Amino acid sequence: MLSTGALRAHLLAARLAGPVATPRETSLRSYRLFAARDPRLLLGLDPDRVWGERDLLRLMADKCGVSDDPAHVSGPDVIDPERTLAALDAFAERLAGAARRRTPVLFGTGHPHRLIGFYAGLADALSAAGCLVLTPARGRGVDVMTRFGVRRYSLDYVRGVALVREPGVRAQGSAAGAHTHSPLPVRAVLEAAVEARGALPELVVGDHGWVCGAGQLGIEAIGLGDTDDPALFVGEEEGRVSVAVPLDDGVPSDHYGPIARYVLNRARLSR
Repeated sequence: MLSTGALRAHLLAARLAGPVATPRETSLRSYRLFAARDPRLLLGLDPDRVWGERDLLRLMADKCGVSDDPAHVSGPDVIDPERTLAALDAFAERLAGAARRRTPVLFGTGHPHRLIGFYAGLADALSAAGCLVLTPARGRGVDVMTRFGVRRYSLDYVRGVALVREPGVRAQGSAAGAHTHSPLPVRAVLEAAVEARGALPELVVGDHGWVCGAGQLGIEAIGLGDTDDPALFVGEEEGRVSVAVPLDDGVPSDHYGPIARYVLNRARLSR
């Protein structure tokens, strides 16, 4: 069993929290674009209020622990490990509640190379607890706006976790998916579930557009967010995202294993 102290040490050693690899310049650029309502940063969220850059900086300082000094414009950004631990406990509570109710759950990630293993472990545990882990729309095409224009992606699942694949990639069942912030994949999945008259998720677990896109549609959503992902934390502040966990979402995939074990233990889903 991983203690809170041991996980805190791991977060800092792996740079999941503390000084992280996300540059301050990248975070500030994201806040500027979110304030301008750039859809690439909204991730499917339609905020209720007007969020200026200073508002976002104060929010991210409160939610993540980044510096709230607008004059701090370069160097690594910082995530407070205590905020990460508190959010992980809340995240675990939501998973425990889903397990008790045996609710249908959807997992999806825009970071398949890094986070498939983390989400897959949670999906396995919820499935074993009696939850239906949903996998609709496998193979369905989704048009996603990228910096290269609109590109066609296809939906797939790896161990119960949804992702999108780039055109021409046929490695079905592998984690070789595309990095995306788009909310369109989760909308396509939900549309397919409705068309098939199948179960709809009562909880969505993931990151980026999977969380914000689902939360905007009124589905309970929990997920992970980096310092340059203000949409998740705005969504949490406005009540559309139930839990947003601040951590670096770009470290090597094996560093997320201890976090999964901690969450499952806190949710009493360890086997």
